[in-house]
Parts: sequence; C-alpha cells; structure tokens
Amino acid sequence: MKIHRFIDNFDLNKPEFEIGGEIAHQIIKVLKLKVGEKIELSDGKGISAMAEIKKISEKNIKVKINKITQENKNAKEINLFCAVLKKENFELVVQKATECGVSRIIPMITSHTVKTGLNLERLQKIAKEASEQSGRTTVPKIIEPIDFLKSLKLTNKNNLNIFFDKSGELLSETHGYFSAEKFLVLAPSRSQGVSYNNSPSSINLFIGPEGGWTEKEIEEVKNLNFKIASLGPLTLRGETAAIIATYLASNL
Repeated sequence: MKIHRFIDNFDLNKPEFEIGGEIAHQIIKVLKLKVGEKIELSDGKGISAMAEIKKISEKNIKVKINKITQENKNAKEINLFCAVLKKENFELVVQKATECGVSRIIPMITSHTVKTGLNLERLQKIAKEASEQSGRTTVPKIIEPIDFLKSLKLTNKNNLNIFFDKSGELLSETHGYFSAEKFLVLAPSRSQGVSYNNSPSSINLFIGPEGGWTEKEIEEVKNLNFKIASLGPLTLRGETAAIIATYLASNL
C-alpha cells in the first residue's frame, strides 16, 4: 500500500497534533484517507515521521506519531547555478533537479539570458511537491535571480566548482561518472590551492542559458580555476544539461 508523504512546518516532537489547511483538504477530499491509515510527515529540514490518522473532521485531521527518523546530516550539498530559462523550462529544472537531490537552486542572469523574471513562490511550491513525490525529507531553497559575476562569489576554492560547456573536457568513461575518486581527477589540483578531505562537501554546478556562455564568462571561471566540463558532443538544452548534471553529482 502506498504511503502518502507530506512536507510542512510540522512539530514532530509532539506525540499527537492536528493538521488543517491544504494538506488536510488533500487527505480528506482528494485522497479520501480513513482513520487508521498511515501517512509520512516531514518538517522539510531532514526529520520525518510515520504517523497514523486518529481522527477526521470536516477540515482537520488528528495524527499520532509512531516513528521518527532523521536524514544523514553528512550528505553533500549540491548547488545548481542555472541561467534563467523560459518559464516552463525553468520549472522543469526545479522539478527534476529536486527529484535528483539538489540542495539549492540559484537562478542566474547571464549575458545571453533572455528572460529575467521568475515566480519564486510557484517554483518553491513545485520543489516542495517534487520533494514529497520523490521521498525527500528536505526541500531545496530557490533564491532570487542574481548576476553571473555575483554568483561566482557564492563559491570558494574548496568547493568542487563545475562549469558546463561544450568546449570543456568530456566526462567520458576514462574518468567515469561523478564518483568521489574518479571525478576529483577532473577537479583543480592541490597545487592550485585546493584541498579536499576524501570528497568535497559542496558541489557547485553551473549551467548556461539558451544562447550559451560568452567568451568573457568562460574566461572568468578559468581565472577561478573552475573545472570546465562537457556532458557530451551533442548540444543539450539548458534544462536537459541541468537535470543530467544534478543527477550525476547526486550519485557520487
């Protein structure tokens, strides 16, 4: 039997509590769950709990917490720096990157960015629903769009900073996928002032706009010793590259 999952600002330390609003409506009217059925609740910060529905009223349900689990706090952080794409394309990036395990999404305004506005409230809702669907206990944060040069200041040399461009080094079988050992071969060397303990705690992925990066933007990341990598010989759409890169980085 499928266990339905819900993420909200739940206080899972309470043995019993009531749930109202949109979640209660979905449970009562849409899913038509009954007293005694189990649901999974998460506080969106890494803690989840199995709960049993004890009482159903017209607009609220009462649940009892049975078992609490906490997500591994040592999980690596994956930050997706993605140029703002057309509405439906960026929404797809948010949905699928969330399912793949991204920690944070940073929309960027680059030289070739056409669209600059985003509905962050809608995007955050998409991320929440994708987290619930995929079984996550956290919801990635989506920040306001920022200028490309400002986005570079959110990184440091101890992060694994990967700048995706067709001109970069191909992620081939020679280096394997983003495994901790094999992918670090592609990272800047210790002689360039980079030091990792086994593997970096933060991985920053940079994906460009529909029109691609400018030579100046590529030069900026070269000066910061970013690794410039290619996902293959074919030209990928921005949303496709973002999803693939996030999936690979999440599966170290």
